[in-house]
Amino acid sequence: MMETVQQEKLLSLAKDASPQSRNELATVIEDLFENRSEVLSDREKRLMFNIIEKLIHEVEITVRKRLSANLATQPDAPLELINELARDEIEVAYPILTKSNVLRDTDLIEIIRLRTEEYHLAITLRDDITEDVSDALIEAGSEDVIESLLRNENARISEAAIEYLVDQSKRVDTFQEPLLHRKELKEELAQKMFMWVSSALRDFIVDRYEMDEATVNILLEQAAQDEIHTAQTAAPVDGAKHLIKEMRHVGMVTPRVMVQTLARGEIPLFISMFAELLGIPNMMAKRIVLDEAGKALALGCKAAGVSDQEFAIIFANTRKVAPKRAQPSAHMQSNMTLAYRKLDAAKASQAVLQWAAGNSDLGSVDRYWPND
Repeated sequence: MMETVQQEKLLSLAKDASPQSRNELATVIEDLFENRSEVLSDREKRLMFNIIEKLIHEVEITVRKRLSANLATQPDAPLELINELARDEIEVAYPILTKSNVLRDTDLIEIIRLRTEEYHLAITLRDDITEDVSDALIEAGSEDVIESLLRNENARISEAAIEYLVDQSKRVDTFQEPLLHRKELKEELAQKMFMWVSSALRDFIVDRYEMDEATVNILLEQAAQDEIHTAQTAAPVDGAKHLIKEMRHVGMVTPRVMVQTLARGEIPLFISMFAELLGIPNMMAKRIVLDEAGKALALGCKAAGVSDQEFAIIFANTRKVAPKRAQPSAHMQSNMTLAYRKLDAAKASQAVLQWAAGNSDLGSVDRYWPND
């Protein structure tokens, strides 16, 4: 009975393009789905699906949307019909892409390769994402899609993919927080991310992996060196200002790090760190560091709390880029080191205050210099 009556009714409604017929068609289809578990035999179900497959390209989008919503949760819906709906307009495809368990990995991967980002985003919301599907989503390369995938706790992501995304998170900030919440993230990868994430996320890493103080100190030192290298290769002095302030905020602008920076020949970055530590403009810091006499440099270092040994290294290395560009003689080095030991820290701080206030006369440094 159903084979004759329902088939004729569905085909008749599908051929009628009037809004009334379209609405009635959607209602009939919905009624069939709501009652089929109790009323329809397996043979009648197959027949109904066959009819719908024939009609799918003939009905308007509103009917296809309602059909998709009904079929999305039907485990016995035919694969061919589900695939048709999954490739339809996104408003039709969305329920199928997010919920249907009929779709196989091969179907999802093909959709990822052929369809646009909005389809990929829908797939990231599924409850049963395998590593193969995750790999395809990541390969597609959309940052929004990858972030959505990372936030799906039920998605399975391979170890290789996690390692790749950890590396990418240095460039893409939005990957960092969801990555650190992934259960697949090993501690060594979290320690790697420690080098470039924010202070708040560093605290999260320490808490999650219960790191001891010694490990944290080592990571902080490594982070400082990594940031110094990044700044030296990618940013001029002015561009490094923000980085230097962030480093100082977490205690990374220290005489020791400054000495290491200078020893590498990273003069612009050293100047930025020197300026930040003393609270003076970069141009003023550059004049002080490159001044041939070296007295202003000594006053600045004394005010910054640089040790005698650290100052000796700083003095020797900055002479290489000072106007005469010559290594100081042993006698000159010895005299300057001895004078540095005699410098009064309070007087040195007064000199720095003058520079910070805009007094750029380096010739006045003698008033703060110790008498022989």
